[in-house]
Amino acid sequence: MDAQALADSLPDGVLTASADGTVTLISALAARMLGIDADDAPGRPLADVLTLRDGEGRGWVELNEPYGGLPSRTGVPEQSWLLPDGTEVLVAARIDRGKELAITLRNGRGRARLDRERSDLVATVAHELRSPLTGVKGFVQALLNRWDKLNDEQKKLMLTTVHADSDRLSRLIAELLDVARIDTGRLQLYPRPSDAATLVGRVIDSVRASTSRTIELTSAEELPEVFVDPDKFTQVVTNLVENGVRHGDGVVHVQLEAMPAGVRLVVDDEGEGIAQDLRKRVFTKFWKGGARGGSGLGLYLVGGLTKAHGGTITIADAPGGGARIITEWPSEDGRP
Repeated sequence: MDAQALADSLPDGVLTASADGTVTLISALAARMLGIDADDAPGRPLADVLTLRDGEGRGWVELNEPYGGLPSRTGVPEQSWLLPDGTEVLVAARIDRGKELAITLRNGRGRARLDRERSDLVATVAHELRSPLTGVKGFVQALLNRWDKLNDEQKKLMLTTVHADSDRLSRLIAELLDVARIDTGRLQLYPRPSDAATLVGRVIDSVRASTSRTIELTSAEELPEVFVDPDKFTQVVTNLVENGVRHGDGVVHVQLEAMPAGVRLVVDDEGEGIAQDLRKRVFTKFWKGGARGGSGLGLYLVGGLTKAHGGTITIADAPGGGARIITEWPSEDGRP
């Protein structure tokens, strides 16, 4: 593969210039970004081809002086510049000993998306932490100010609420840590053979205690054990059941079915369901369906934790018209 073909195959735009400041090569992508004909660029001055501007209208070559500076200078760090059409592009340069340049141009959309995700994460964390913290602070303040005037039942109710809000905060922090571990590939699992019916039953008992919604559990008489991390499996089931409670208007149906090599968990709600064209987006970060809120991280964690165990997850229509979420869990170690 010659140099031009290699440059054209790269995901970033590439431009090279000789020691005298003339362009020697430009990839097809870089030419499209700069709005020029790739065949006309070689042999022209670098400043005429690399028509990038900063917010004050200064050019890249003018501002960075790539051929100046100390002899030990090896490059220009990545910077944000504007293309002739106003699109942001990230530009970096490598300078070799002979002062020849290799310049890369990368579309700034990736960084903008990353910035948006970070902003969304900060906003989500702030919003989700504020509600339980407000409750904790309010009840603690009431207990401090009116301790002698409150009876034992009132004190117990307030302390119970503070305890529940504290659990909610702890769970949110754990979810955020798991999101970071899934994103970086550092999620640690400690799987062992587990009884799915027992774990699911505990989750349903816990969720029932905090909602007036009816939750029905149907389980096959003989279920094989599942090879899972009990804590992470419980986290997945909790998110699925609470999601059904949050987005449904009737009964939440939970089913456990035996498979030849594992267990199938089915959670149905009686809400509006999930449209076919949205089902691929459900397990992405910050996806929120309906108007009932949530952090937008629950189903992202469900997808990440299920796949980390070697399981599968799919979305279908529930018989009652709502959403059906199906997860399948292996009996043997199915981790990738």
